[in-house]
Formats: sequence, C-alpha cells, structure tokens
Amino acid sequence: MSDTPKPIPPPPNERFVRRVPDGDTTERYVCGDCGHILYTNPKIVVGSVVSWCDRVLLCRRAIEPRRGFWTLPAGYLEEHETPEDGARREAREEAQCEIVLDALLAVYSIPRLSQVQLMYRAAIAEPKFGAGAESLEVALFSWDDIPWTEIAFPSVHWALNHWRETKDRTVFAPFANPPGQNGNFPSG
Repeated sequence: MSDTPKPIPPPPNERFVRRVPDGDTTERYVCGDCGHILYTNPKIVVGSVVSWCDRVLLCRRAIEPRRGFWTLPAGYLEEHETPEDGARREAREEAQCEIVLDALLAVYSIPRLSQVQLMYRAAIAEPKFGAGAESLEVALFSWDDIPWTEIAFPSVHWALNHWRETKDRTVFAPFANPPGQNGNFPSG
C-alpha cells in the first residue's frame, strides 16, 4: 500500500496524446492514429486482519513507503486473481502463513492514491508464520499491545478497529471509511 500519489502514467508510445475522447468527460491518453483510448483506473488493494487466539497478526514493512512501520498483510490484486485469492496470497508472501477468510470486513476508498481497498477478516489456518521478503518481522499482538504509533497507514487503523467491533459477530455489513476520512495522514 503506497502513500505517494500516483502520477498519470506516460503514454505507451509517442502516438498517444492527452485529450477528452468524443462522448467522454475526462481527459485520457488517446492514440492519434487509431483512436484507441488508454484508460487508467484505480488500483485494487486486498488484505486482511488476521487473528489467532484473540491476537492480530501484523507485519513490519521491509519496503517503502513507510519502511519499519507495522501493517496488515495486504497488497495489489493481480490480474486474473479473485480478491479472496489475492488476500490469501498476500498473507503467504508477507507473513508466510495460510489463512482462512471469514468475511469481507471493509471497502475503503483512498482517492489521493486512486486505491480501493478490500479488507477481509481472517484467521491463521495453523500457527505458523514468519517474515516474507516484504516484511522485517511478523508478530501477533494482543489489542493492548498493538504499536499504534507505529502503524503504517490510516486504513490499517480503521481495519483493526472494525475487526475489533465485529470479532464476536457472525453477521455484519462491510465497513467503509470512517466519516470525514479519506486516507490522508493527519497534518501536524
């Protein structure tokens, strides 16, 4: 999950120019030769709040942005992958663990990054985990021991709190951004 706004990607070649295509309202890259429109759409992030015996699994990031800060196992959905498969893959890659998804916990919008985040509630399938290539370390935390001041992204705070609100419930509607929150870091 990146913290840097994504610039409009460069055109695939010099034939593409920025303009509003006929019948559209948004400027896009359009091929000057054939009229093909290059759509740049939001990225989908998938991840999960993974628990084991009333503790949550967090990964200390080994990569930028926010290297050294704690996060949930999450990352970009790959092409031809379901969101559920992507969340399981991210847990394997970042925390070397197999997880069982329980429910869709939340759908968050981070407009400055053009991200939509699908966060699941999950449990560790068996008590084995470790640091993957993108993690410095992985640990289970009781609620009172979560390193709140070292959390990497606002949406991790939201997901942890939404998990806590639902951890003993079997039925709930997926959450969204807290009122007035858009994923920006607090100023100051």
